[in-house]
Order: sequence, then C-alpha cells, then structure tokens
Amino acid sequence: MAKTVKAPLKINAERLYGSLADLGKLGAYKDETTGLIGVNRLALTAADGEGRRLVTKRLREAGLQVTVDQIGNVYGRRQGREDGLAPLILGSHIDSVPTAGAFDGCLGVLGALEVIRALDDLRFVTRRPIMVAFFTDEEGCRFGTDMLGSATATGRLSLETAYALKDRDGLTVKGELEKLGFLGCEPVGALRPHAYLECHIEQGPLLRGKGLDVGIVTGVQAISWHELTLTGKSAHAGTTPMSFRRDAGLAAARLNCALREMALSGPYGKEMRAAMGAVSLTPNMVNVVPGRALCTVDLRNPSDELMAKAEKDFARLCEKIASQDGVTITSRRTAKTPHVPFDASVQALLASTADGLGLSHEPILSGAGHDAQEWSRVCKTAMVFVPGEYDGISHNPREFSTSRQCSDGVNVLLGAALVLAEEA
Repeated sequence: MAKTVKAPLKINAERLYGSLADLGKLGAYKDETTGLIGVNRLALTAADGEGRRLVTKRLREAGLQVTVDQIGNVYGRRQGREDGLAPLILGSHIDSVPTAGAFDGCLGVLGALEVIRALDDLRFVTRRPIMVAFFTDEEGCRFGTDMLGSATATGRLSLETAYALKDRDGLTVKGELEKLGFLGCEPVGALRPHAYLECHIEQGPLLRGKGLDVGIVTGVQAISWHELTLTGKSAHAGTTPMSFRRDAGLAAARLNCALREMALSGPYGKEMRAAMGAVSLTPNMVNVVPGRALCTVDLRNPSDELMAKAEKDFARLCEKIASQDGVTITSRRTAKTPHVPFDASVQALLASTADGLGLSHEPILSGAGHDAQEWSRVCKTAMVFVPGEYDGISHNPREFSTSRQCSDGVNVLLGAALVLAEEA
C-alpha cells in the first residue's frame, strides 16, 4: 500500500451524510409538537441495540478488527505500519436522549468511520493504528451518570459501580448489556492511546451566529448533577387548609424558580447554568397534595472555584426551602466532572488543519459534556465542533447540520488524524 498522501485529503461527504441518515432511522419517531422525525435511542434499549449492530457491521465492512469491552464500548481497529505503537482513537457515542436529532454523537462515530474509508480509498496505511470507537451511555439519561462508558474505560468510574447503576425500572447496566449481547470481554482500563480526537456538533448558537465553519474546542466546563428527594405529606386537595399543607410539589417549584434566580444574579459569572430537568410527583393525582417529589438538578460553570461556590449555595437553598415549606430535602450527587482543558498542541493542530482547508474557526469552550473529556485524563485530546442550523438547537428533532457543515468538521478530523497517526 502507498505510504504517502497528498494534502489536503478529503472525505466523501455524500457517503457520510448517507450513513447519518441510515443510523437516524433506528429509534426514529414522529414528534407530536413539531411534526418532525426525531430519534429516541436511549442507552441499552432495543433501539440502541439496533444502532450498535448497524455501526458494528459497518466497522467490519471497512475491514476493522472489532472488539467490545466489559462496559460495552465498541472499538474498530485499523492496523498501522508499526502496529505495536499506541493507537489514535477517533470516536463519540450513538445513544441519544429521548427527544434527539440524528447528529449528536453520531457525527463523531460515523465521521471517524469515514476517515477510515478515505484512507482505504487512497490505500494509505498510517504509522500508528487507528481505532474508531463508540462509547456506552454518553448521555446519562437512563442510568443517571453521563459519559458512563468512557468514564469507566479511563478509570473515573469503577466497573463494579457502573454495572450496579439502575434505571427507573430497577434494571441494571450489566443486565441490559447482557440482554443486548454487548457485555464484552475486553478489559476496561487497559487501553492507553497516543491521542484521542472527536468531531461533534456544537449544540449551541455561537458558530452559526458568527458565520464560522468550525470551532476548535478548548475544553469542557464543570458539570454537577444532583437527584433530590423532597418529602412532605400527601393530603386531600379540597379539605386540607393551605396553612396545614406540606406540599412537596410546591417546594420543588419554588426550588426551581430559586435556581434560576441564583444562576442569573449570583456571583458565579455570566456563564453559570442551572436547570431542573426532571420532576416526578407522588401520588401525582389531581385531587391530592403531593407528598413526595423526585427531581434532578444540572449545574454547569467554566470555573471549578465558582462551581464549588454554586454547589454550597445550592445546598443552603435546599435547607432554606425545606424549612419554609415544612418538607425534608435529601440530595444525592449523581455526576461530577471538573473543568477539563484540552491539549494545546492538538488544538493548534486542528486550527492549522482548518487553515489549510480554508475554513474559518475560533476557539470555543464546550458547554456540554463529551467522551473526549474522559480520555483527556490518559492521553492528549481535543475536539472540533461543527455549527448547527436553527440556533444550533440540539436534544430536539429540529437538530440539523448541513452536509457541508458535517464534512468540513470531519475533513479537519481527517487532516489532524493523519498527523497524529504518523507521529513517532
């Protein structure tokens, strides 16, 4: 096979977009609000199993050696000229939130596959092996911990902890992996790559608003997830005087409003984010004052110091509302990741690759968590973002990036991958 390559090599944009469309059919549903076709491929469900089997088939068709590790992460390995060297990993995830589009995570996985196809089209073998990977439950919607697969593979979570996580129906991660046939035997924690790259949609409005082709991701902001249980007392809605009530639903609503005010006016910087994403009331009946509320809270900040202050103030806020409303509030932190800076040299490589392709770009901090932040603990890592239409909306059926936007990002991925995979 040839050992030289003309720059800049480019991927087949039509083939990439067709792959995205094919995967988007698995878990597809019609959104009642918009009438659009969205994607519901929640981690380790039957739809996720279909997606996993399709992508695994495509990896094998590309001649990659496919392995599955103990937490269900799937790797497709392409041999290198010096095959004993540590590999370059390109990847992301294919699981989704229940109300997703077809691009979140999938672009990074199928874009990585397209990098392999482009190299195969040229019959070029890189010095280092290259691995295409997709990781288990990046979203965290089902089992409550985001970046589950990559966090386990890189040592932030133990395998035992990951296996024991349960969804709302009491089903465990390990049991669902077994059910789908993706409880692999490759040990977690053994893989130490030379570098990791990920291409992803921005999931925000900045790149599209500025008319930029790509974003060079500087890192990921700090994220803190909490599950709250508010316990009051169920009572008849018609016979119980307002002053006698211990309304867990009211306390949850007041906490949600207070969270917003805290984020907007507190001393945590203009980039502070807070959301109560899920609320479940018990007994959830029209004529009963709720005696229990289960809710989730998502806090984000680019500063670890300001995040720590926000977490302390949030805890005090819970105590205040519990006292005022006559309820008890218990909190369990389900996920915590600090601000993660990406490797400066890899950022510079992505920027120079974009320049060589004539693509406009600027540095951008990710507001969302990504598998790349987990791999940054064990190897040099960075990401490239592509813009999205409709203000970059994501986790929504309106999520949409054009074929040109997707191929621009993956072409940057390809160019940088060639450099990293040729390093000694």
